[in-house]
Amino acid sequence: MSKIKDIVEKVRHSYYGIMKVLAFVLTLVIVVSLMPRNVKFKYEYQKMRPWPHESLYAPFNFPIYKSDEAVRQEREEALSNVEPIFVYDALGTEDGREKLLKDFDNQWVDTVGDKDYYESLILNIYDYIENNGIVAKNDRTNNFKGDETVVVVRNKVQTKCAYDDLHTMATASAYIQSQLRDIDDYNTMQLINNLLHSSLRQNVIYSESMTKQAEKMAVDNIMLTFGMVQKDELIIMEGEIVTEEKYQIISSLQREYADITANNMFSKNFMLYGQLLLVSIVFIALYFTLRMLRADIFEQLRYINLILLLMLLTIVPSFLILKFAPTFIYLMPVAIMAMLLMTFFDARISIIVQVMTLIIISLAVPNPFQYFFVQLLVSFVAIFSMTKRTRRASYFGTSLMVFMTYVIVYLGMMLIYDGGFDSFSWKYIIIYAGNAFFTMLALPLAFLFERVFGFVTDLSLLELSNTNSPLLRKLASEAPGTFQHVMQVADLCEEVIYNIGGNALLVRTGAMYHDIGKTRNPYYFIENQNGKYNPHDDVSNVESAQIIIGHVIDGIEICRQYHIPEQIIDFVRTHHGTRRTEYFYQMELRENPEGVDESEFCYHGPVPFSKETAVLMMCDAVEAASRSLNDKTEESINKLVDNIIDGQMKANQFDNTNITFHDINVTKKVLKKKLMNIYHVRVAYPD
Repeated sequence: MSKIKDIVEKVRHSYYGIMKVLAFVLTLVIVVSLMPRNVKFKYEYQKMRPWPHESLYAPFNFPIYKSDEAVRQEREEALSNVEPIFVYDALGTEDGREKLLKDFDNQWVDTVGDKDYYESLILNIYDYIENNGIVAKNDRTNNFKGDETVVVVRNKVQTKCAYDDLHTMATASAYIQSQLRDIDDYNTMQLINNLLHSSLRQNVIYSESMTKQAEKMAVDNIMLTFGMVQKDELIIMEGEIVTEEKYQIISSLQREYADITANNMFSKNFMLYGQLLLVSIVFIALYFTLRMLRADIFEQLRYINLILLLMLLTIVPSFLILKFAPTFIYLMPVAIMAMLLMTFFDARISIIVQVMTLIIISLAVPNPFQYFFVQLLVSFVAIFSMTKRTRRASYFGTSLMVFMTYVIVYLGMMLIYDGGFDSFSWKYIIIYAGNAFFTMLALPLAFLFERVFGFVTDLSLLELSNTNSPLLRKLASEAPGTFQHVMQVADLCEEVIYNIGGNALLVRTGAMYHDIGKTRNPYYFIENQNGKYNPHDDVSNVESAQIIIGHVIDGIEICRQYHIPEQIIDFVRTHHGTRRTEYFYQMELRENPEGVDESEFCYHGPVPFSKETAVLMMCDAVEAASRSLNDKTEESINKLVDNIIDGQMKANQFDNTNITFHDINVTKKVLKKKLMNIYHVRVAYPD
């Protein structure tokens, strides 16, 4: 029982680490399950380049397949030789003839002339026109040329004729007029004319289905192969140039090899094991790389989850494209992952994750080296162009750089492998343009991930640090002295972080909001008093201390009301740590030496837990104290900075941060120099 309890306790304490491992395992399972099971040809080769492998012999008999271009040309030629097919409507023609005779008998009663003669005439005209055929016009027949050969199916017998040989209603009407012009009696002529026009039928009808069937038969009759290679026959020697003919033979072997192994379940199982092994190695390498090189990122589960999610959002669509439309694999914007990684992390982590992702995708693409080379160059360009992402327009500029890189690499590849631009195709330029267009989705995706994972991007920090933002305007109008103080502290923090390393934009923004809680009771803080009245004179020292301490809690509440990110609120809650409100504590000691409860005069913390929050604590205290100096000399400023920061260290305020003694010494030097510049203190020169 005790062993089970120990195991449960161990698991409970290792929960965070277990969740990280599970995240990697789940990602591995998704990637391998969706990975295409296409057997990869073990030889890499390029047209008109030397064969870089040992001499290749045919492992089995296989046909030589025609190139896609040759098949396409034969298909176009076969389709061009298929004549449009029309069907003769014999039943409709006979119905029209019977109607003509019936109408003639009914309407001849009042007409003068030889009935038998005119009956024979009208039937001859009708039979001539209808037997020749009248085309039923539609959108398809309007595109036929006059001399174009067409096929007419009559009683299951096909006959060919020129399209112009068939009548239209217009030519049929003209023929009728020519045959009736010798009739003297106008009424008789008009009667016969009306009867013929009302009885004529468009009896030659275009058959879309029969034409399509003929086209299909023509395409099906195209031979996809043009020869055979016998087993053990030499295909190509080591170092031999891969000519067009050799290229087609090797491609045929690759295709036949893929077909044979694709139908072999035994081979598919081994393929799955191989993919699982290789992808596992990649994820294990990524796991330990993050753990050893970027412990700060590895410690945060949300960072791990975001990285793995970005990898899945790049890998899974790539696999789907390879499965359903492999020719459009370069339409997948893999550079968008590099842009998002640069949005939330730095260049080093972006390069590591991007390379690992490209390795996994390259395991499935037909030409892995070329794919990896092209996408790696594009990814590097995206990463380097995103190093200064201070404006949203930088995302659009990066998309343009991605497109230009694709085009340049494409042209370079043609020069290397083809020796010219003969194989240039606008199709690939359009694909690259589409790829670059999709990379612009990085901006809305960055906003989405920022909200989902609770990150703060540089663009958001720039918006928050804008002094025209609602909360900073509130601070400037309700507590102008505090506003000037936080702006001064922000400048000091930024200068220090530039010298010791860290996120300068984050510390500047945090410094601008750290005293926002003073807007609740602005006149209880000396920087907002006009010097005539101090509200602390009307309350006890304990109450004064509680009001001063309360500005931290008030600041947290106000920030949450205005939806300020937690990373900025961290600066609010930690900028005083667990220190005392020293002034009121000392005043209370004077009045009540033995009965002072120190906890009533202490901030509730927590203490700073990052380099940036530690720098804010130092700069805040030094800047506030420097205002109270009566004699602002080099000596007094140096002493002030040393005493304040040393006191914070003795109070263990920096125990939870990653700041070093060297960083603290540099911070002191920067603060001394900045304060002397602010107060225009001249450096004392030695005698």
